[in-house]
Amino acid sequence: MAAASASSCASTLPRIATRAWQVAAVAGIAIFAAHTLLGDRVGLDDFFNRYWYNALMLLAAGAAVVRACTARSERSAWIAFAAGLCCWAVAELLFDFAYGGDPPYPSAADVFYLAFYPACYVGMLILVRHRISELGSMIWFDGAMAAVAAAALGSAVLFEAVLRTTDGSTSVIVTNLAYPLGDILLLSAVAGVFALTRWRPGHTWGLIGIALLSTTTADGIFLLQTATDTYREGTMVDALWPASMLLLAAAVWQRPRRTQVALVGRPLLATSLVCGAIGLGILVYDHFHRLNSLAIGLAGATLVAVAIRLVLTFRENARVVGLLRTHAVTDALTGLGNRRQLVDELAAVLDEHAEAGSRLLVIYDLDGFKLYNDTFGHPAGDALLTRLAGALAEVVAPHGACYRLGGDEFCVLADVPAGEEAAFLERSAAALCETGVGFNVTSSFGAVRLPQEASTSVDVLRLADQRLYAQKRERSGRRDPHEMLLEALYERSPGLRDHVGEVVHMAISVGEAFGLDHDELEELRLAARLHDVGKLAVPDDVLQKVGPLEPDEWAFIHEHTLIGERILVAAPGWQGVAAIVRATHERWDGAGYPDGLAGTEIPPAARIIAVCDAFSAMTSQRSYRLPVTREQALQELRACAGTQFDPDVVAEFCAIAEQAPAGDARHRGAA
Repeated sequence: MAAASASSCASTLPRIATRAWQVAAVAGIAIFAAHTLLGDRVGLDDFFNRYWYNALMLLAAGAAVVRACTARSERSAWIAFAAGLCCWAVAELLFDFAYGGDPPYPSAADVFYLAFYPACYVGMLILVRHRISELGSMIWFDGAMAAVAAAALGSAVLFEAVLRTTDGSTSVIVTNLAYPLGDILLLSAVAGVFALTRWRPGHTWGLIGIALLSTTTADGIFLLQTATDTYREGTMVDALWPASMLLLAAAVWQRPRRTQVALVGRPLLATSLVCGAIGLGILVYDHFHRLNSLAIGLAGATLVAVAIRLVLTFRENARVVGLLRTHAVTDALTGLGNRRQLVDELAAVLDEHAEAGSRLLVIYDLDGFKLYNDTFGHPAGDALLTRLAGALAEVVAPHGACYRLGGDEFCVLADVPAGEEAAFLERSAAALCETGVGFNVTSSFGAVRLPQEASTSVDVLRLADQRLYAQKRERSGRRDPHEMLLEALYERSPGLRDHVGEVVHMAISVGEAFGLDHDELEELRLAARLHDVGKLAVPDDVLQKVGPLEPDEWAFIHEHTLIGERILVAAPGWQGVAAIVRATHERWDGAGYPDGLAGTEIPPAARIIAVCDAFSAMTSQRSYRLPVTREQALQELRACAGTQFDPDVVAEFCAIAEQAPAGDARHRGAA
């Protein structure tokens, strides 16, 4: 409790000190400004102009020093600002107390006044490095161009005014001009930062900008009044210096915020147009009223910067257009052309004259890739696609181009000499195959000779797709080792053969209605065929029992999905099918087995198989009950929708079943 209290007190003290400083700063500058406005009515001019004024300066410098000593980040920037504020405070003390308000010109006070400028400039550069994200040379060039334009404007206005009213010795002239030059450099740097941040600089830079603008205004008025011998101590001009120093001290205490300079949506020409207008305006004005060489030189530099910026903008736009064109026709993963590029180049080929010769278009689809992806993960799948794409490109390179259509589909458009088509197809299909421990990815393809076999892009792609899937169907006729398990199950329970066939057919119909893709439908088909394979481990006297089952017998039944999973998961690449089989007796309300999954936690394929399995079981002859009619089974499914079954699956299944003929054996039931 004591430790917590001490920690709370420690965190409260800085907040109290900060608030006390803010109150002191605002009240102090307000009282000083009120005195300058109302005039000296009680004989306190000397007190306010010397003691109160310098107390405000020391208040600002002290706050900056504390920040520099306690900051955990950006300390080097705060040290520079603290040094600048301390230099200004020392200069004020020398001016008022060492020289009694009437120093020689130039004096030691001028050295400290002028030291304020490089210190603050260094602090601003360090702060820019810390707070503004590095994006690109173009954005930084915008900032530099805005700084040069601001410097040109300041030179044409402030520097010019001081130059015209300054006379005397060389040291006097140099000192007088050093002040506006320092102000111009600081303000131009602030303008550059504001341009970098799209004129949304944040609290720190906003306060720095206001502070430096106040200093510039006060310096300019002071120098003009001094040159014309009209300066009088104790006016509002004197309030601008302590106000600017207090604002600068407040800026260093603002919470750090890194500015991300975003290029998207940035008005790329706005800064160039404004800077160009400033430079051109100064040169036009100089034609009628001669300005100083510094203003003219900076104005010319601004116009040169604008011209360079326009050239850079043109080059950048050309580069961006090229990148957009490349990205629009390139597959990001493999670097091959995408479907858009294929369609464009296919249309160009078909538009060529007959003497251009015939071409071969081939569409490839990977077999076993989804299981590879599920087994080893998507990053490994992406890496495999990249390797296969590189191998295909190497084979195709001498003859044409290859493309990735999406997913695990590739395409080739090639000029293959007559008589070499078979060898080319064999090599390209082999390039899209890879075998390793636990996986075997191969490819099927469909080839079309154009323009002989098809003359439009739509016909070419449709014919190639038809031939591709005809080859996949032909290859899928090979028997899988798990078929032997099914044969053993059918020998033991012959009635399951028809039941499994019905479940497979109905599940595929529902899966197609839900828009499952080819690989998902194949996984659904395998799971539907093998969903009862675990019953091989259920004793005959339980599986064939006529009467109701005892609790221990039900335990055997509840185990069959787990047994089925263990059988299937032993084969590499069958993890997805095994997970579906495990979940085929889960319920929508979470009361199923073996895991008590509910709702969308159950795999979609398992939800489909559960509905199809229940319908087939209800409409089939079983040893322990008679079948029900199709209408009764559909009514029971609807009654259990939302509790036992997924209501969306039930609705889709019933719609399909009701459209099937009443005598269809695949949706049969007693009449």
